[in-house]
Amino acid sequence: MLFPTPSLTTADEAVLVEVDRMRDELRHQLLATAKWTGGLRKFLTADAVAASNSIEGFKVSTVDVEDLIAGERDVDVSEEDREETLAYERMMTYIQTLHDAADFAYSKGFLNSLHWMLQGHRHTARKPAGQWRRGPVYVTDARDPSIAAYIAPEADAVPALMAELIQWLEHDDGSHTLVRAAMAHLHLVSIHPWADGNGRMSRSLQTLMIAREGVLAPEFSSIEAWLGRPGNTWEYYQVLGRRGREYRPDQDVAEWLRFNLTAYHQQAQTVHARFRRSGQVWDALTDFTNRQGLDQRLVTALHDVAMSGRVRRTRYEQNEGLSLQQAQRDLRDLVRARTLAPVGRTRARYYVAGPHFPETALDLAHTPAALEDPYDERR
Repeated sequence: MLFPTPSLTTADEAVLVEVDRMRDELRHQLLATAKWTGGLRKFLTADAVAASNSIEGFKVSTVDVEDLIAGERDVDVSEEDREETLAYERMMTYIQTLHDAADFAYSKGFLNSLHWMLQGHRHTARKPAGQWRRGPVYVTDARDPSIAAYIAPEADAVPALMAELIQWLEHDDGSHTLVRAAMAHLHLVSIHPWADGNGRMSRSLQTLMIAREGVLAPEFSSIEAWLGRPGNTWEYYQVLGRRGREYRPDQDVAEWLRFNLTAYHQQAQTVHARFRRSGQVWDALTDFTNRQGLDQRLVTALHDVAMSGRVRRTRYEQNEGLSLQQAQRDLRDLVRARTLAPVGRTRARYYVAGPHFPETALDLAHTPAALEDPYDERR
């Protein structure tokens, strides 16, 4: 038995209408593709990976994830964090390619294959990857690991529950895609079918379902970055914890749905704000390079510095399709002009804003967004 999908309240429906409007607006804006939107897509992917892994205790900054995805070897992270980041990024990249697969279908094999991509590097006889768990599993209390905050269903019940979930995934019940995606997340994380990796798998399933809807490119479809913010992560665990300590699918989970609708709304606000800032920063840097008589390709490197805090030679080289020698010359020239400042030596070197970096661009990049609570009656 799975959780019944709650009926939407008038407030829930109003929030969904607003989320749909924001997502549709962003889709139209992205159709007028600007050069900087490629960087935005990469940032959003890295931000989702960094956030979802951080919930599980793997702390790698978004800019470090961006560098790891770009193939950088000299990133100052532990080997464990590197492996977890790259495993999750590979799985998310695969999920992104499935958004328009014509013959796509959910199945036991598909979900277990995703799990192997995520956890295969940790596969052991005790905690097998790509297979349903063979024993009990507990979610421990963050304050005291000796206390079980949640006890998942018995291992013997997992195959039947997952068969029911797969059937549910394959048959549309007419609910809004965002509602179904939120419920799929809850179903999977509550069944906890694997020995490890259940949280990230559940969040990834939610992302996949939204991406399959086709309204936005997969990079813009995830709420994992929102869930990974400290205050939201705490509330995420609180809402999940209020289901009770055991699997009880006969309960009302309207609170979970409202929590997810808030996440969708505020993440849409966040992406819109990032989109606007990215465009404004790009325009400011274009004006700067024009005034200085610089080649326009340098805007790519400067934009990375303004928006992410730094740029590496390899990322600039890849983004502009340059030779190693040309990328090195460009960055040396920016350092000589004190627009950029180098940090570190040789292969580990990256570049940050120097004393002559245009302040207008930095001010625009660092302007925080104010998020609205979609359920605030004072709006």
